[in-house]
Amino acid sequence: MKTAIHPELHEVKVHCQCGNEFMTRSTKKELRVEVCSACHPFYTGKQKNMDTAGRVERFNRKYAKKVEAPEVPIAATDVAASETPVEAPAEN
Repeated sequence: MKTAIHPELHEVKVHCQCGNEFMTRSTKKELRVEVCSACHPFYTGKQKNMDTAGRVERFNRKYAKKVEAPEVPIAATDVAASETPVEAPAEN
């Protein structure tokens, strides 16, 4: 393994947006995160962020089953043309 090519590893304090702080190691001098294990809904079991932008309702509206349009009656000339028998080719 080559020497002197790896970055230095530092003891850093991680600052979360919720106010939680903990120590870890990183190549950066300081870490600031938005979500940590103390405030993430997966780890806490609480849902913290609400659907304020209406994304769920917009998704449901976009992908909801659409009501099918009523059938339009076909003109008499179209029906007659579609019901004409087609002759089968003669077998040899």
